[in-house]
Amino acid sequence: MTEKLNLERPISETERQYLYWLCQNLSLGAVSIRRLLERYGSFEAVYEAALYNIEEIEQGSGGKPGERILRPGQWKALHAAALEFPAIQEAYGKLSERKVRFITPFDPEYPEHLREIYDFPMGLFVRGRLPDGRRPSVAIVGARSCTAYGEQLAEEYAYMLASEGVQVISGLALGIDGAAHRGALRAGSACPLTVGVLGCGVNICYPSANYRLYEAMLERGGIISEYPLDTRPESRNFPMRNRIISGISDAVLVVEARERSGSLITAELALEQGREVFAVPGRVTDALSSGCNALIQQGAHMAVSPGDILEYLGVKCQKELIIHEKDVNGLAKREKMLYACLDFKPIHLDEIIKKSGLSVGECMGILMELELGGYVTRTANQYYIKKL
Repeated sequence: MTEKLNLERPISETERQYLYWLCQNLSLGAVSIRRLLERYGSFEAVYEAALYNIEEIEQGSGGKPGERILRPGQWKALHAAALEFPAIQEAYGKLSERKVRFITPFDPEYPEHLREIYDFPMGLFVRGRLPDGRRPSVAIVGARSCTAYGEQLAEEYAYMLASEGVQVISGLALGIDGAAHRGALRAGSACPLTVGVLGCGVNICYPSANYRLYEAMLERGGIISEYPLDTRPESRNFPMRNRIISGISDAVLVVEARERSGSLITAELALEQGREVFAVPGRVTDALSSGCNALIQQGAHMAVSPGDILEYLGVKCQKELIIHEKDVNGLAKREKMLYACLDFKPIHLDEIIKKSGLSVGECMGILMELELGGYVTRTANQYYIKKL
């Protein structure tokens, strides 16, 4: 399919506007748009066909004999959209005012990795920056309803990868995705870029709870989507979004995932696209580790440290990258004792008091010291966990 398109040939501004018009129609996929271009020779010719030849096309002349490029309902939707072209053209002209760029596969800044996949998007809406094709990229994905331990792992893996110059890609969702973006941003100036791929318009922060993270990524990273501005985040959008997350990356890391989850869909897409898949192993009794453990059984690389991924990417580490518990040798006796009562799963203050045998005041005082020292984290409602 892709060999029929000359992606090295820049398209005119007029053609870009007609392609933008096609990308506004949510009933069309990337492959359908390519087939229309191959059939009619230009995006403008597709527009004219949709505007004037609707009855003829519905009878099957839009493709080979007996084969329709689009279903009749799709042609009707495209015909209706053609009637609205002036308004869409006006919206195209206001993209810069909204700080949005429309990037096509014909543009040099379009991610080269993305051109390699079969159903590469025919248009990307971009706020901020796109990944730098000269640097390696790793997608970090996992459960939205993850454990505090998994969230810590995702953030630390992302931080360490970003500190070594690796770009971090994810979906800006709650849980593992958000933690991965935060870890990459925490790497500071060492972080080349972190990019969020949305299943809605780039002008919509979804979920709204990640708004501060979304704003930070606009300044120091990028937000991209193939969905038009103002597109709401519907569940059907996310499986399609996932192919971009994996397609734009050199490798995919799954941190926590159930046996049937969107993260495993991303991993399957990555394998289809020729990307390497890594998974963090977990306890066999944990439901959120079942997906990762299954991936490893099926041949995915086991990622027990960020170094495993960096070695695959051929990135030389400046230091040994190992995830481990904090060194408690510098703690006082009672602090060590209380720290030993904690786990990487949240434990309520009442349970800690019961385990330690300390009074409420003593327990809270020591926990505050441990929290200030970076040894523990208070999650919510007086629950505490060990910090990696």
